[in-house]
Amino acid sequence: MTRDAMRPTSAGGSSRKNDSELDLLAGLWQEARFARLPCDAPRELKDLVEDIDNPKRVYAIHKASRRHNFQLLVQKYIVQLREGCGAEHCNTSTCFTCRKRIAGRAPVRRYNTTSARTLALHLASQENPEHGLCPNLRPPKAPPAALSSLVFVPSPKPQLRDERAPPPSPKAQAVHNHRPASPKTSNVDRIQPSSARSCAGEGHAERGERIKIAHSRTGPDDHRQPRRPGFTVIEEPVSKDHRSFAANLFGTVAFKMLEWLTPAAVEDMSRRARSFRGELDSEDGLGDAAAAKLDSSKSENAAKSGLSKSLQDSPLSSDGLHGNLANGRSPCLPSQSEKEPRGLKDVQQPLEPAPGPRVTNPRRNSNAKVRTSSGTKPKRQLSIDPYAQDSAAEEPFAALLRSPRAIAGPAERGSRGPKTAGSSLSRPISQLSSAGFFDDVSLEKMPPPKSIDVKPWNNRAQPSAPKVSESGSLTEVGTAPGVSGDRSCSLGSSAAAGQDSESEDESLLPQALARLDAEVVDFLCDVIQEDGTAEKHMLEPQSVTRFHNRQAGQRSLARRKRRLAQAYPTNMRLEWKLFVEQTLFYVLSDPHLALRSFTQKGQLYDSQTLWYCMLRLTRIAPSLVFHSLWMAAASLFAPPKPLQTLRSPTTKVFPKNEPSLSNVEAGRLLSICLHALVAAAPLVSDSRQLYDMSRIRSHGLSLAGSGAVARQPTELCLQYEDIFTDDMALRLAKRLFTAITTRRYFDELRQSNIDGEEHQEQDVLAPLFSQLDFLNMDAVYVLDFSFPDRALHETRVPILLLDWARAVMLNEWDGSPEVAGDGPFGGTLALIEAMYKRRHELLLADAQFRFDYLAERLDTIKVPISWLSHTPTRQRLHLLDFPYLFSPSTLVSYFRAINLSRMGRYYEEASSLHSKIKLISHQGGLTQHHKDELTERMKVAGANYLVLDISRDAVLQDAFDQLWRREERELLRPLKVRLGESSGEEGFDSGGVQQEFFRMAIAEALNPDYGAFTVDERTRMAWFLPGSLEDEWKFELIGLLVSLAVYNGLTLPVTFPKALYRKLLGEPVTELHHIADGWPDLASGLTSLLEWDEKDGLVEDVFARTYEFSVSTFGQVVTREMKPLSDDHHRRRSHQQDEAWPQFSKTRSGSPAPPRGNPDGDDAPLVTSANRNAYVSDYIRYLTDVSVRPQYEAFARGFHTCLHPKSLTLLTPSLLQSVVEGVQEIDIAELKRYVRYIGWDASHRTVRDFWSIVKRYDDNMKRKLLEFVTASDRLPVGGPKNLMFIVQRNGEEDDPAGRLPTSYTCYGTLLLPEYKDKEVLRERLAMALENAQGFGFA
Repeated sequence: MTRDAMRPTSAGGSSRKNDSELDLLAGLWQEARFARLPCDAPRELKDLVEDIDNPKRVYAIHKASRRHNFQLLVQKYIVQLREGCGAEHCNTSTCFTCRKRIAGRAPVRRYNTTSARTLALHLASQENPEHGLCPNLRPPKAPPAALSSLVFVPSPKPQLRDERAPPPSPKAQAVHNHRPASPKTSNVDRIQPSSARSCAGEGHAERGERIKIAHSRTGPDDHRQPRRPGFTVIEEPVSKDHRSFAANLFGTVAFKMLEWLTPAAVEDMSRRARSFRGELDSEDGLGDAAAAKLDSSKSENAAKSGLSKSLQDSPLSSDGLHGNLANGRSPCLPSQSEKEPRGLKDVQQPLEPAPGPRVTNPRRNSNAKVRTSSGTKPKRQLSIDPYAQDSAAEEPFAALLRSPRAIAGPAERGSRGPKTAGSSLSRPISQLSSAGFFDDVSLEKMPPPKSIDVKPWNNRAQPSAPKVSESGSLTEVGTAPGVSGDRSCSLGSSAAAGQDSESEDESLLPQALARLDAEVVDFLCDVIQEDGTAEKHMLEPQSVTRFHNRQAGQRSLARRKRRLAQAYPTNMRLEWKLFVEQTLFYVLSDPHLALRSFTQKGQLYDSQTLWYCMLRLTRIAPSLVFHSLWMAAASLFAPPKPLQTLRSPTTKVFPKNEPSLSNVEAGRLLSICLHALVAAAPLVSDSRQLYDMSRIRSHGLSLAGSGAVARQPTELCLQYEDIFTDDMALRLAKRLFTAITTRRYFDELRQSNIDGEEHQEQDVLAPLFSQLDFLNMDAVYVLDFSFPDRALHETRVPILLLDWARAVMLNEWDGSPEVAGDGPFGGTLALIEAMYKRRHELLLADAQFRFDYLAERLDTIKVPISWLSHTPTRQRLHLLDFPYLFSPSTLVSYFRAINLSRMGRYYEEASSLHSKIKLISHQGGLTQHHKDELTERMKVAGANYLVLDISRDAVLQDAFDQLWRREERELLRPLKVRLGESSGEEGFDSGGVQQEFFRMAIAEALNPDYGAFTVDERTRMAWFLPGSLEDEWKFELIGLLVSLAVYNGLTLPVTFPKALYRKLLGEPVTELHHIADGWPDLASGLTSLLEWDEKDGLVEDVFARTYEFSVSTFGQVVTREMKPLSDDHHRRRSHQQDEAWPQFSKTRSGSPAPPRGNPDGDDAPLVTSANRNAYVSDYIRYLTDVSVRPQYEAFARGFHTCLHPKSLTLLTPSLLQSVVEGVQEIDIAELKRYVRYIGWDASHRTVRDFWSIVKRYDDNMKRKLLEFVTASDRLPVGGPKNLMFIVQRNGEEDDPAGRLPTSYTCYGTLLLPEYKDKEVLRERLAMALENAQGFGFA
C-alpha cells in the first residue's frame, strides 16, 4: 500500500485500489489464525460445520482489514485538515484549502497534530466517512507531522546481560526457522519487543514514551545469534496541558500509533532507521564492503527460500508492505482475548525495501496471484463474498483471489513453498503489525498458523491428554473415533512439525457452523460463559443462563468431551472462543444464513424465542453480534431485481446489480435485527419498570428528577443510558430504520414502473407485526416459556422498539421541526406510525407514543404556523404530521395557535383597511355625502370584529339571522357578543358574555322539541334525527355555531357521541366500540349477537332479527332492508349505491309520507350465524351514516367553515370532543391545587369554610359553581391547571339583608365576602348559584 492510494478514484486508481485490497486479503489469508471446530465438540455440531474459502468471511481477516482501512482513513483526514488539497475552488468544509479560501486575507490557524488527530478520528468514525473526504485530496509531500517528535538515539550495550543471556530453545529455534524471509526483507531491520509499559507511556512527558527498535545484523547464523538493539526511538518531551481532556487522551501512544504505523510514516521511519544504521556502522568500524557483504548474504538466504522475481516486483513491495499494518486499534493495546497486556514489543520496524525505482502505477500480472502451497485441493475454492462490505472489490477480480491453502499445485507437493509468496508482501503481516491484527497471533517467534500434527484419520487413536508447548499451543491431541475427514476439528498449533504434516495442513480451511438454532445458541453461549472468554461489555445482566423449558421431543446437544479431574486447557478455551466468534460472524453477517438459522417450517421463530437467542448472544459478544447484523442489514438496500433494469436493458437506475431480498425476507431480517436491539436492553422483571423507563426517556432524560417515575433506581437508569448510547447498537439501529423507508421507496418504484396492476408485495414491516401478534395461532413456538415470562414479553418488545426509535431520533435531531424523511429519522417515524395504527393489537396506549422532548424544544407559535404551509415529501417531513408524538395539551396549544394566528391576520387586514378608509375620508377632498357612502360600503370590510347583537328572548333566531350569508373574512375575525343590551343588561364582552351566548344558543338548538336532534335519556347524548323536519341550512348554521365557539377557544355544554367526531375528522365508524358511548344498550345487544354460541340455539331462533334497520321518527317506525356495500364501493368510499333515507321535511308541501316498510314489499332475510358479522357492520353504517346523511353533511359544512382543515389533523376524536365539550368531571381537590387568592390566603377561615362546603357538593352543584365563576360548566382541555379560577375577597358582610357572592365570568373571579360563620356562607353561596342568570357588568 503506497501513498498513491490516497488519490481520487479513477480508472487506474480503482485498479490499484483493488489490487492493493486483494493483496491485503491475500497476505492476511496466509497469516490469520484459522478457527476450526475444536476436537472435543459434540458430534451434533460436526454435521453443521462448513469450510470457508472466502477471505472476506473469515472474522480475523475482516477485523484486520477494517483496522487497516480505518488507519488509512484517519491519515487522509489528517492530511485534509492540516495541509488541504491545493485546489483553487475546493468546497469541502473540513479541507484546509477551503478554510483558507473562505478566510481570504485573514490569517488561518492550522490545526496542530493533536487537534487534527482528534478531528480525524471523529470524522472517520461517522456513518459513510468516505463522503467527507475532499475529492481533490493528494498525497502529502512531507512525512506525517506526528513523526517529528520521534528521535533515533544509540541504545546502550549491556555486555553483562549478553553473557548471561540463555540460548534460544530448540522449539523456538524450529519456529524461527519455519518461516523463510522474503528476499525483500534481506536488507531491512526487524523491530524487537519492548516493554508494555513503554507503549502505555506512563503518562509522563518528561521521561518520554520509548519505542525500542532492534537493529539486527543478519548473517548465516543470525537466527541463532540475535543482536542487541543498535538504536532506540524515543519521543521528545513536549509541553502538554494536563487539564485538557483531548490532549491527554488523543496525545497518548495508543492514538499516535494510528499515524506512526501508516504506510507513509513507516516508510519514513524505515528511511531514517537505515540512515541512522549507516551512522552506527561507521562508528563501529563497519565499512561499505562489509555492509555489501552482509546484504549479499541476506539475498542468498532469501533466494534459497524460493521467492520468485515476479513477487519482488509486486505492487506491495516496500511501500505496500506497510499498508497492511493494524487498523483501528493500536498494536500496543491489549485485545479482549489477551490475558496480559502487550506492550511495544509488538511493534515491528519496517524492513528495508529492495533497491530499485518506486513503482507508482503497478500492474498485476499472472504471477501476482497468491502462490499455492503444498497440500491437497479442497472441495471449495476461494470466493468473493456476494455481500462484500467494501464495494471496491468487484467480480472481475474474483479470479485473483485463490486460497494458498486450497489450490495446491502438483509440482509443489514435494517441498513447501514460502507463505509470503502469494501475497506479494515483503514480510508476513503479523510480524509487521504485531498482534494488533489478530488478537491471538504471537509475534517474532510465532509458530506457523497451521503447522499442526495432522495424522490420517484412520491412524488416529483415542483422545489423549493435550501436550502444551512453551508458547501455549496444543501439540498432540487425539480425537474421537468416527469423525469424518472433511469435517476435521482444530487441534491447536504445534511448535514443530514434519514436512508431510505441514503440506497436508496447508489445505485446511477455516471452519464455522453453517447455521444456528436455539439449542446451538444455548450450547455456544454456555461454552463461552463456562470458559470465561466472553467479551467485556456494559450490558445487564452480564451473563444469562437458560430459563426456558424444552418442547417435547426437542433434541439436546451433548456437552464437550473433557476430563472432569483435569483443568480445561487454556489453549482449548481459546480455540472455542475463536470458533464461536467465527461462527457468529459467518452466520449473522450473511442475511441468508441468518434467515435460515432462525426460521422453522418456512416461518420465523416466535418473538420470545428469537429474543431469547439474541439475549444470550449479546451477553457473550455484543459488539460482534451488532457488527455482523449491521453487515447483513446492508442487503436491505439492494434494489429488487425488477428495479435493477427499468424500461430497457440499457436503462440503469442503479449502478450495480446486487443480490436482493424479497420484502418477506427483508422483513424477517429486519425483525431479527430489531430483536437483537430489544435483547440488548437491561432485563427487567416488572412491566411497570418498562413503562416508567420509557416515560423517562421520552423526556430525553437519563435520570428521573421527580414525580412517579423517580421511583426507578439510578442504577437501572444508567444501564438504560449505556445501551441506548452504545455506538455499535446505534449504528445498527440507524441502518435498520433507514432500510424501512428505502424498501418502501422500492415498492413505490415497482408499482409505478413495473407491476402496478399486479398483486402488491406485502410491506417490509409485515413480518415484524406478524411476530408481535401474540394471538397468532400459526406462530412457530420453539422454546417453552412460563406464562408470566410470555406476558412480560408482550409488553417488552413494543415498548423497547419505541425506546430505540426515540434513541435514534435524539441522536439525529437537529432541533428543526422539518426532518429528513429518507434517513434514520424518517425510518423511526415510519415505524412509530405503523405501530400507532396497530396500537390495540400491540397493547399500547396513546401515551406510550409521546415524545415530550420534542415539544419542550419547539416554539408553540411559530412551528404550527409554519406547518400550515409545509408540503410533506419523501425527503422532507414535518414533526406535526405525526401528532401522536405530542401530548394532548401540546396539540391543543398548537391548534389554538393556528386559530389565533388566522384571527390576528384577518384583524390586522381589517384594521389596515379601516385606517386607509379613514385617511381617504379626511384627506381625499370628499364631500360629506361621499364620505358617508364610502364608510357605509366599506363597513363590512373595515370592521375589526364579528359583532352579534342578541336578545335573550330569541337567541337562536337572532344568531341565525346575523350569521346567514356572512363572508368568511367576517367569521374569522374576533367575536364580540352583545347579549340582552336591549333589556338593560350591561354586559361587556371579554369572554364571559360569549360563553353565556353559546350556552343558551346550543341548548335551544339541541332541544328535541324542535325536531332537529334526539337526546338519549340515559346518556344525555344528542344525535341527528333521521328524516328531520328541519331544513338542511339550519343544521349548517348549528355547525357554524359550534365552529365559531371552537375557533374562539370556548367550550360548549353539549354531549355528542364519539362517532360524530370520528366522522368530522374523516375516520370511519365501523366498530362496536365506536358507538358504545352513544348507544350503550344497542352496542351491548349487538355484542351478544356476535358472541352467541349456537350450541345454545340458532341465532335466527334466539334473536329473531331481520336484516333491516328501523328507526322511530315522529311516532312512525320507518324500516328499510340494509344493502351491503360492494368491495368496489369500499375502496372508493362512495355513497351512490346506498338508498336515500326518506326525509320528512320534503313531505310538508303535500307530498305523500314515506312508507313505513320496505318499498318493494318483500320480507327481509333473517340474521344468521353466517351473516351476523355483516349485519352488525351494516347496522352501524346505517345508524351513523345512511339514516342521517343529509343532516350530518350540512352540519359538517358549517363546522369546517372557521377551522383550517389541516389544523384538525392535529386532533384525535377524543381530543376534539374535549375541545368542543370540555371536561365534564370536576375534581374539587385538583381545582383547589390551582386556584389563586386575592385579598387573603388559603389559611383564612372563610377560605377553609368555602372549600369545606364545596367539597360536599354533588355533580350538579359543582357544575353550577364552575358556570357561576367561568360561565361554563365544563373544564377546559387539560383540567383545572388550564382554568383561571380566582377567589377574591369582597369586603365583610355588614348589610343586615346580606350580600351574595358575585363573579367576573370574563376573568374567572369569584367575589366572596367574609361571612361571620360557615352556615351563613353556605346559605349565601347556595342562593347565588341557584339564581345566577344575567349580567350586571360582566
